[in-house]
Amino acid sequence: MSGRFCVYLFIPIGLLMHIVRLELHNIRSIREASLQPSEGLNFLSGDNGAGKSSVLEALHVLGFGRSFRGRVRDGLIRENTDALQIFCEWQDSGGRTHKAGLQHWGGDWQARLNGENVAQLGDLCATFAVSIFEPNSHVLVSGGGEPRRRFLDWALFHVEHGYLALWRRYVRALKQRNALLKQRKSGAQLDSWDLELADAAEPLFWHRRNYLAALLPHLQSVSEQLMPAFGDISFEFLPGWKHEQMALADALLLNRERDLSLGYTGNGPHRADWKLHFFNKSKTEAYSRGQAKLLALTCLLAQARHFQQMRGEWPLMLLDDFASELDSKHRARVLDELQSAGAQVFMTGVELPAEMQGRAVRMFHVEHGKIGQQNA
Repeated sequence: MSGRFCVYLFIPIGLLMHIVRLELHNIRSIREASLQPSEGLNFLSGDNGAGKSSVLEALHVLGFGRSFRGRVRDGLIRENTDALQIFCEWQDSGGRTHKAGLQHWGGDWQARLNGENVAQLGDLCATFAVSIFEPNSHVLVSGGGEPRRRFLDWALFHVEHGYLALWRRYVRALKQRNALLKQRKSGAQLDSWDLELADAAEPLFWHRRNYLAALLPHLQSVSEQLMPAFGDISFEFLPGWKHEQMALADALLLNRERDLSLGYTGNGPHRADWKLHFFNKSKTEAYSRGQAKLLALTCLLAQARHFQQMRGEWPLMLLDDFASELDSKHRARVLDELQSAGAQVFMTGVELPAEMQGRAVRMFHVEHGKIGQQNA
């Protein structure tokens, strides 16, 4: 896994949430804004460049430690200001109120959660289970393996209590082994880290594979709604080494000379990947951009359903540029799904899509970085 990850901690079910107040300061064009969203659908309208997506970016920072557009230091902080600030108040499933605040300078940061200082940004991120569908979400299907590994690890961080410690153990061993490889050091030290890496890798493999197996029924159900012509769905899991043929310790030893030459570890869960296959689509046929978007959305909705099964509530759902990313038929199906699930949703668009007319939705209009509530 890469540095793009926020490290998650397990949060008890009592902290599952719906946001009741959100305050933003110095986030792109937004100097200062306050929102009181509904528990269900929230729609932010406005012209392109008005600042609609900046609200979603702020929520994404709370859940991932970064914007979905890049690092905090890469333009998220309002020009000519030193730091952004985000304050969030929410209620958990038991009706209890919680508060969190984050100030971020692009490198350094400070945060408080329920009146206590936060030691690691991951402690704050773990409180906010956030899922997003945005214009680049198709890379989950059409991109390299990294976004698909992030997809698995996001879920496992939030639903598997022991996954965090296991992942930390693996990453530590990987860093130590790579440091030795870069120094071209072999011998007993490398042997030791080979064993540590292999010991941590095996349970990571099973966690990821078992998660995909548990996700499959949800994938099938959602795909029947969004992509019915594709037929039955199956998955292929690529663990990052030839797991069926040899243990990772043997693979590391077999490829040691190559790793020493390259200066990094070429086998292991950090190279894992997975693919989805449909009965009515050839494995060699590439997805169109539109198909990749629909399949990515299928994965995100299936993941949210599994999250609800495990944690009792959907994650916070963010849909950026909702109308332009989906056609009318699929917009209606997604809205039906989100409303029936009782998910809290933040969507953006130039104007309210026709499929949202007559639904319970709280409207906000964004103009020149200022946000005001409107009547639906």
